[in-house]
Amino acid sequence: MIVWVNGAFGSGKSTLVEGLRPRWPEALVYDPEMVGYVLRGIVQVPTGDFQDLRLWRRQVADLAVGLVEEYGRPVLVPMTLINPGYVGEIFGKLQDAGIEVHYFFLKVSREVLEKRIDGRSFTPDDPEQDERVRRWCKGRVEACMAATDTLPRDTVFLDGELTPPELTDTVLSRLGVAVGR
Repeated sequence: MIVWVNGAFGSGKSTLVEGLRPRWPEALVYDPEMVGYVLRGIVQVPTGDFQDLRLWRRQVADLAVGLVEEYGRPVLVPMTLINPGYVGEIFGKLQDAGIEVHYFFLKVSREVLEKRIDGRSFTPDDPEQDERVRRWCKGRVEACMAATDTLPRDTVFLDGELTPPELTDTVLSRLGVAVGR
């Protein structure tokens, strides 16, 4: 099983997955951003967004499938994915592999997203880069918020302004995972 946690930058994807991890210890955490960082170190990314690399999309899907097939454990994937073509490409590969996929999308108001983004430090040793990353994240908020119509029809929309424990409980309940606290 794959549990894909989607949402805008600052919506709480990583926080939710961090909350799920101790309550569902057999689950693996797979962050597709790591694939992007590896590729960025090897090839130039003309648009600045590694999701635009066809190889990134292929590797993300293949590695997710491989993790499920090889280890037989649930895989938690915190990743913003909103381009309709890319959504279809990656989620289509997961579906074609016959893997059960659960999609969650954290909905958060623009004001809260911007406040969360402003409160994060992406590159503490480089304040200028930190600010560029914040601007980049904020510049994609609108597209992320508008993407809800292009996601798989069985996507579960969650109130990303709930507390992390409330979100964790909600997701585990929706998945039917019986775990202790």
